[in-house]
Amino acid sequence: MDYLEKENQGLEQGDMGHFFNQYGDEISAKEVVREIDGNTAKLEKTEPRFYSITISPSKYELNRLQNQSEDLKKYTRELMKDYVASFNREIKGRPVNIDDIKYFAKIEHQRTFKETDKQVRENQPFATKILQLKNDIRKVERGELPGNIKMMEREITKLEKAAPHRQDDKRILQGMFKKGNQSHIHLIVSRKGKDASNRFSLSPGSKYKSSDVELNGKTVKRGFDRDKFFQNAEKTFDKNFGYQRNFAETYKARKEFIKNPKIYFASLMKLPTNEKTIAFKLMRESNIPIMPSIPVTQAQLAMKVFNRLRRGLEVAIKSSSIGI
Repeated sequence: MDYLEKENQGLEQGDMGHFFNQYGDEISAKEVVREIDGNTAKLEKTEPRFYSITISPSKYELNRLQNQSEDLKKYTRELMKDYVASFNREIKGRPVNIDDIKYFAKIEHQRTFKETDKQVRENQPFATKILQLKNDIRKVERGELPGNIKMMEREITKLEKAAPHRQDDKRILQGMFKKGNQSHIHLIVSRKGKDASNRFSLSPGSKYKSSDVELNGKTVKRGFDRDKFFQNAEKTFDKNFGYQRNFAETYKARKEFIKNPKIYFASLMKLPTNEKTIAFKLMRESNIPIMPSIPVTQAQLAMKVFNRLRRGLEVAIKSSSIGI
């Protein structure tokens, strides 16, 4: 909660961003904590109390929105209907619906570079050398180390300029704010359902997509279909905002990229010229490796190229719009 309240620090009450859910707005952080912490009956100590879901539209999706905050709120409420529809569960003989879950969402408009970001990782060797030089300068000033301070300072300047990733002519550092439209949504979803008996729990991290299990002499449905959730998340966005999704942006294509790169690139090459051009642009922005040719047989999928595709897998997943 402290993390999700970071953008409110230093703001007047009227300027603060608030939490919302399916039916309510301007929900306070204290109320969110009270509601989530108070909805944990019958959970084992080792079981999660809540799940965190992040909705991160791409810059192209965000550009399609008219009133960003209101549109993202509208989308979240529609998306959570897709969320509950992805559970293979029943409550008193009926499917789970939106009124059976307890969730809270918050829109944020800023992002910072993290330790795991490519820009920070590739700048790190330069950062390490710069830090060492700054420490050496302090030691020289204290007389603990011989050296030429001006030469060290010139070396620091060279390293600052040589770092491969810069923003506003400054070396990108962990914690630096990212430029551009960075709006996204954080959700906190209670593990327990909202019914008064607190009898059922819902896990989007279930290893089962859809199955039935015998429990206390009764057949119980279980599972969460993540494929269905991600696909419907795209459809809901496209339908609500008239978004024309390119092949390279689709969840189906990203999944094919992971499972069978040969088919993925074959499908890519069959696209009309204008769509193919946009697809390659999107792939470059996502750092997805672009193969120079389409292998004719599986044997021709050279190990080096295959390993590049595998490394690109992480980026492909991270650049999808929704993550759990």
